[in-house]
Amino acid sequence: MTEKETRMMLITGAAGGIGQATVKVFADHGWRVFGVDRQPKYAEFPENGVYIQADISLPEQIEGIYDQVKAETDSLDAVVNNAAVQITKPLVETSAEEWDLVLASNLRSVFLGAKLAYPLLKARGGGAIVNTSSVHAVATSANIAAYAASKGGLLALTRAMAIEFAPDNIRVNAILPGAVDTPMLRAGMNRGHAGSGDMQERLDNLARRTVNGRIGQPEEIGRSIYFLADNTQSSFITGQALIVDGGATARLSTE
Repeated sequence: MTEKETRMMLITGAAGGIGQATVKVFADHGWRVFGVDRQPKYAEFPENGVYIQADISLPEQIEGIYDQVKAETDSLDAVVNNAAVQITKPLVETSAEEWDLVLASNLRSVFLGAKLAYPLLKARGGGAIVNTSSVHAVATSANIAAYAASKGGLLALTRAMAIEFAPDNIRVNAILPGAVDTPMLRAGMNRGHAGSGDMQERLDNLARRTVNGRIGQPEEIGRSIYFLADNTQSSFITGQALIVDGGATARLSTE
């Protein structure tokens, strides 16, 4: 397969739990992956991929990311905006600097990245952008306000991008994961929302709150992201929010 025939994608947050799983799904389907993360390259990253260590909360580093992409290819088929920062503390204890870091990482980076990704997706004759939002965009809890606000804003941005990019055959959708067993989920267990006890007890408490009675696995989110990015599967879907949460948001909290 020639480079022109090989589908190309960029994903931020590539070294995280959902990120690594998503990279594997795309690579297994024959895509060439540009992975971006603040963390160093991990051992299982695809050999034919390009790993870029960068901080997407900084505008100049976002520009540097796309400079490296353009050195390798003149077009992209998909962009997955997956990187995120989560601050877990009461709103009244959250500093302006912490708020700004969350919004810069989770929301502003998508806006700035979209401007740079747009010509590369257009050059391919169209493509897809998938924004990783969260169930916290539609139903949230205590001590996670900045994160919830950033993910809610990402839904509105997704709709706006879908409308503006549609004439160039670029679809834009959001995926909203629920409780998925990732390092971020485990790190956020200090909020008290999953009860007390050890980590496994807290995970079990979360699992009981889903309709299907378990925590999600990163690869399940990766496959859902792939569905939204792959034009052969989701060609008539744009501007939408796909909730993947084991049914957690389908159940009334009062029942």
